[in-house]
Amino acid sequence: MSDSVYQPTTPEVSARRKALAPEIHDAFEGFSKAVFAEGALPEKTKQLIAVAVAHVTQCPFCITGHTKLAGRKGATPEEIMEAIWVAAEMRAGGAFAHATLAINAMDNGSGHRHTADGRS
Repeated sequence: MSDSVYQPTTPEVSARRKALAPEIHDAFEGFSKAVFAEGALPEKTKQLIAVAVAHVTQCPFCITGHTKLAGRKGATPEEIMEAIWVAAEMRAGGAFAHATLAINAMDNGSGHRHTADGRS
């Protein structure tokens, strides 16, 4: 038995997932194929986006799968790593940007305003 909380996806698991909701499974599969098909964005770019998003959503299956697919579509290891860094910056940027909410709450919720250096 694996010590990982993430069990491997096997052909049996895939078949069971499809058997439990075949129409939804097929619709999702079709949607996925349409999303990743060559279009206004090349497939390589779409896979690099998927690698970045997978790191933000922290899905180990998506990280592994889309990293391999990005490589198969011609992405270099440097491009893949750079996409991951973009995701990291965007994730950190969310916390940075949302500090506005905390600053407003501190300034408006306490009954008095603070200077930039924290003095009242």
